[in-house]
Amino acid sequence: MKRTFSSLAAVTLTAGMPLLALDWPQWGGNDPGRNMYSPAKGLPDRFEPGKVKSGTEEIDPATTKNVRWTAKLGSQSYANPVVAGGKVFVGTNNESPRDKRHMGDRSILYCFDEKSGKFLWQLVVTKLKAGKVNDWENLGLLAAPLVQGNRLWVVTSRCEVLCLDTEGMANGNDGDFKDEAAYSAKDTPKEGTPPPSGPGDADIIWRYDMMDELGVFPHNAANCSVTMVDGRLFVCTSNGQDWTHVNIPSPNSPSFIALDPKTGKLLGEDNAAVGPRIFHGQWTSPSSGVVNGKSQVYFGGGDGVLYAFNAVPEKGSGAEMVPVLAGPEFKRTEDPELNYLKKVWWIDLNPPEYKKKDGKPIKYPAAEGPSEINSTPVFYKNRVYVATGQDPEHGEGVGHLVCVDATKTGDIAKTGVIWSYQGIKRSISTVSIDPTTGLLFIADFSGFVHCLDAETGKLNWIYDMKAHIWGSTLVADGKVYIGDEDGDVVVLAAKGGSKAVVLSETNLGAQVYGSPIVANGMMYLMSQTHLFVVGADVKPLPADRGEGVEIKK
Repeated sequence: MKRTFSSLAAVTLTAGMPLLALDWPQWGGNDPGRNMYSPAKGLPDRFEPGKVKSGTEEIDPATTKNVRWTAKLGSQSYANPVVAGGKVFVGTNNESPRDKRHMGDRSILYCFDEKSGKFLWQLVVTKLKAGKVNDWENLGLLAAPLVQGNRLWVVTSRCEVLCLDTEGMANGNDGDFKDEAAYSAKDTPKEGTPPPSGPGDADIIWRYDMMDELGVFPHNAANCSVTMVDGRLFVCTSNGQDWTHVNIPSPNSPSFIALDPKTGKLLGEDNAAVGPRIFHGQWTSPSSGVVNGKSQVYFGGGDGVLYAFNAVPEKGSGAEMVPVLAGPEFKRTEDPELNYLKKVWWIDLNPPEYKKKDGKPIKYPAAEGPSEINSTPVFYKNRVYVATGQDPEHGEGVGHLVCVDATKTGDIAKTGVIWSYQGIKRSISTVSIDPTTGLLFIADFSGFVHCLDAETGKLNWIYDMKAHIWGSTLVADGKVYIGDEDGDVVVLAAKGGSKAVVLSETNLGAQVYGSPIVANGMMYLMSQTHLFVVGADVKPLPADRGEGVEIKK
């Protein structure tokens, strides 16, 4: 079995040796449970991001402190960076185009050299013709990729799953997919005569189009950060409502699927039948855990239900598939010719008081009403932790953080809740749990950071950032790192007590919608416009370090 992030740290500490250098190869690092924790030591509690050089978009390294290098991104950057194999991958939009052959609204995945920050290559994704109903303008690439060896998997804004070569085109055009140039110009005026691919372009190994293959209808954007479990790739399809916010165009399409990572072949789809009950859209990412020797995969549903599935697809039995919150209008059975991800357990995370008031239903998206699950479930010590929330465009409202027993089966609403916390507001953030203290940290969209005991749910303190929070907390080296919509990055002491202890507050000069990560002793912080690589007492690299490849302008 693959060791988790936490177990690697424990082994190293027990041996009395320095901590291993660890990549951060997916959302949640090396931990398949997606706990936003790093065992790294010696991280700074403060830094200076520097100032933009006059007449440019570049940060002057002479004005920084504890910053190794920076990189200019687009104007909207949400896809949290990952670091693997000496490379840094981060999603953004095309508002500061590096390649003048690809101008206009595009989603971009950048690849940089980890040590020098040099640009290596980029994936260019054009917009869907349907517009903002499926692919909101200027959002850019929203998903963090997964990297293993020389392969990378990512969900694009076109609702595709792509497998890429981590070397880009620099080592040739690998795989069966040979139409990279046409792909980078799809649905644009240059589609008929696309610019040829070069060493600064992505190399696509295979492509799986979820709209074409599954009939799904993404609402506004697709953004699942995929994961790998027992050699299978798990993906949320982003199926949702149309522009009316009433109709679900594809209620029978799957919400969660498994793909073959080598070929992109569909291996199985969920039997949860979430489609008819989607409140709005589905933007969760999967996590996994091993319970009683068997792998489970966890998804948050667009119906507000947390699901656990067997990681091994099984043939359909012909049994009726009924949504957890089904109405009498739904009738569908498992197809004996198809493979399904079978439910192990499930739980509706919306309390009764969020559904009805004075005997009348509370209509979504009312502030006091029900929500879906947009954050990533976290598996930790046979428990799963997750909070409810909504699209940030819906504003603030009531939330619910729940800790459930992953060893149960069936509907665990009455048998599986270990503790729940309704002091949180709507949240799209993932929890971080410090295994050295047992403390849990989570942010909500209203701007509050909550510290609770992961075992009991007891509240220690709440800290008000005074601005909306889109990203997640990271706990590492006795510190909690978190950014907000005002561009502030706050470092808190990762300890209990009745009051939060603020170690520092730094403004990055633009909104912070991503989450901090740590790889190989360095911290990566992302604003909407720049990526900052931060470390203790590091010297900045020169501003004229150049690019890794030459792009014809």
